[in-house]
Amino acid sequence: MKISGVDIRPGNIIEFEGGLWRAVKIQHTQPGKGGAYMQVEMKNLMDGRKTNNRFRSSETVEKVRLDTKDFQYLYAEDDMLTFMDTETFEQVTLPADLLGDAAAFLQDGMQVMLELYEEKPISVQLPEQVEADIVEADAVVKGQTASSSYKPAVLDNGVRIMVPPHITAGTRVVVDVYNQEYVRRAD
Repeated sequence: MKISGVDIRPGNIIEFEGGLWRAVKIQHTQPGKGGAYMQVEMKNLMDGRKTNNRFRSSETVEKVRLDTKDFQYLYAEDDMLTFMDTETFEQVTLPADLLGDAAAFLQDGMQVMLELYEEKPISVQLPEQVEADIVEADAVVKGQTASSSYKPAVLDNGVRIMVPPHITAGTRVVVDVYNQEYVRRAD
């Protein structure tokens, strides 16, 4: 489906220069003279390259619609991850770098969504938030105000995040997978 260059939104998958790209960030700019344009930061879904490009309102791009399918994460071997189709029980193995930093949050049996283009898996979507245990947390510095101070902590998967002062080692917390930020204490 063709869309105008200024209608691109974050998360859109577009066909550009012979490849598939995901719009990561956009910035609409209207200079004093000349036409408005959309500055788009994009990431290539096949090889992970990033690029910035300007799209004017007169330009059109092909918006790609991906098929999505539910899969279950099974295991990791070297730098490959194995997932199972929850309907057909068919297994698919993908490189870990397809997930980027989010790969650290994969848990055995986790439900994920694979995005497919012409039946080929090109990206994996994890749940937005996951629960994890704090294994190490720095001591609170006396005199810091509780409202704005955060301290470093290490999760059971090795990821370092910032947490409020009242969080200690052994606490179970909810973490935003893609921003790698503390959300709240787990129930």
